Amino acid sequence: MQDLITVQGMVLQASPVGEYDKRVVLLSKERGKITVFARGSRRMNSRFMAAVNPIAYGSFQLFEGRTAYNLMNADISNYFEGLRNDLEKTCYASYFLEVADYYSRENLESGDLLGLLYLSMRALENDKLDNRLIKCVFEMRSMVIDGEFPGVPQNKNYSDSARYAVDFIVKTPVEKLYTFGVTKEVLAELEEMAKRHTEMLWDRKFKSLDILKAIRS
Repeated sequence: MQDLITVQGMVLQASPVGEYDKRVVLLSKERGKITVFARGSRRMNSRFMAAVNPIAYGSFQLFEGRTAYNLMNADISNYFEGLRNDLEKTCYASYFLEVADYYSRENLESGDLLGLLYLSMRALENDKLDNRLIKCVFEMRSMVIDGEFPGVPQNKNYSDSARYAVDFIVKTPVEKLYTFGVTKEVLAELEEMAKRHTEMLWDRKFKSLDILKAIRS
């Protein structure tokens, strides 16, 4: 019989299976994106009921099966409850989860992406930070982690401040990413730049982004 393994991670997706179970997609530091079955987690008295909801972050003890993992225990350190009570923040958080799911791969260590995702959720909880700037930072840095960030486009004159902000996003340690602010003009430049990059590089549409656009409009 195989030993149990423990991974640090965040729940990206959760969907019902059968009458009482859930199929969970977990972004883990140690093993990348993995599929986990949480048996009985939809029962009212289940100790896993809250632990397998999207955004839940913590330590998960798993039994490794042939094609998937089974959840044996969970120690959740952050449920990000503050995001669940704000519709706009919920949409941003859901968008970040979708992007992380897009970039993550099975059986590949994902510490950098998981760290970015966690700190971006923490940033969303901070009402002093601009959600639009957090989105730009998350999009650009996720491209950097994947090794495909194109840099500042050369066919348009961006301000020195915008170029400095991009350099900061690319090179700064992830734990210090959300320690700066920009003017409205620079934010508009960063949004335009990020939009160009995502349209060029990403071949998927994200449902939560469509909802977010509808809310903001």
